Amino acid sequence: MPTLEAAIFLIKMTKASLYITGAVIALASLTSLTINLQNQLPPAPTIKVPQGFSVNIVADSLGPVRHLAVAANGNIYVKQNNIRNRKGLYYLTDNNKDGYFETKSGFADYPGTGIKISNGYLYSSSNSAIYRYKLNDKNEVIDAEKPELIVTGLVDKRADNAKAFVIDDKNNLYVAVGSYSDACRAPGTIVGIPGCPLRDSVGGVWKFKADKANQTYADGLRFATGVKNSVGIDLNPVTKTIFVTQHGRSLDNKYPQYYTSQQVAQLPAEALYELKQGVDAGWPFAYYDNFQNKYIQSPEYGGDGKKSPDTKYLKPLTVIPAHFAPNDLLFYTGKAFPAKYRNGAFMAFHAQSPEMKKGYLVAFVPFKNGKPSGPWEVFADNFSGQETGSTTIQYRPTGLAQGPDGSLYVADDLKGTIFKISYGGK
Repeated sequence: MPTLEAAIFLIKMTKASLYITGAVIALASLTSLTINLQNQLPPAPTIKVPQGFSVNIVADSLGPVRHLAVAANGNIYVKQNNIRNRKGLYYLTDNNKDGYFETKSGFADYPGTGIKISNGYLYSSSNSAIYRYKLNDKNEVIDAEKPELIVTGLVDKRADNAKAFVIDDKNNLYVAVGSYSDACRAPGTIVGIPGCPLRDSVGGVWKFKADKANQTYADGLRFATGVKNSVGIDLNPVTKTIFVTQHGRSLDNKYPQYYTSQQVAQLPAEALYELKQGVDAGWPFAYYDNFQNKYIQSPEYGGDGKKSPDTKYLKPLTVIPAHFAPNDLLFYTGKAFPAKYRNGAFMAFHAQSPEMKKGYLVAFVPFKNGKPSGPWEVFADNFSGQETGSTTIQYRPTGLAQGPDGSLYVADDLKGTIFKISYGGK
């Protein structure tokens, strides 16, 4: 019986590739040895996409991939949530141009989530800092061992510590800093700390300069507050404003007098927000109720599940059911997809909604003139594989990126798989 290494070598030599369409999965150019090897693995799920779209797996077995960025030459940079062999960032290349990224080179001895390409630099976040690497004319990092430290000292207490970020057209850097405290309760109690001083350093978005080295937290401007944890952040190409997806807080089971167990599972809503200087999305004083369609005073601050807060908070532009965990946000600026998708927003849902009993999917929000023009809809579904009989979750969408050809890339952080979604057979 051949070794696993020999089997993998033979697979690469035959240029085997896995193609997934909206209806079927086909294995091309495989020998019988390859088929036997595949039979030892769980079957890949059928990714459901709208008619006319197709899905290819272009990389896999990368580890805990978070966000990703596609360079102008089509090569991919991916950020890892955990470092392996002192490498937390990988550069993927498809040397033989067969559609599969078979080569990876690693660097960056820190874990993290955020990654962007902007103005000739690759920007990357750890859980407490932002770095950048100068790129050459081939979109390759010139000196992987000496990144420039842009921002340091961002709060990292492990819980909700992803530092997603975006850079606008004026070279401003916006960094989302999640709160490690779910509801800003006083230690050992279920009562909120008056005024929640945590909001001075977490639970919002901070603004820095993208081209200034060695900035500290004190150098940043608190751009928006009351955002419990945002892992999805992007620049709206029409309005040139910052949009974020928020992970909602948990109600736990600490207030049975106000919430049934079903309500605990289905509240509060996640949300898509447009941010402008000084806005407040309510955390931890209030949350958005997706059934009553309004803000509700948090129980830690005198709420009873029905009471509205006295303060007016930023209204969500799109309401998302609880616990979907929108882990990335991408405005589509390409021309390869049909017109309805242009300047609209894709969201990667990393978990499952108890209300809908559905999850692990990529959603889409149509936009017109810079504003949502309809409710969110399912775009790519069944990454979990459960609709085709799997008893375990197979993939969890986490990161989104747009390719130079207008295709959409989706990163999974469970197996470290990257999917490419194309239109019209591309």
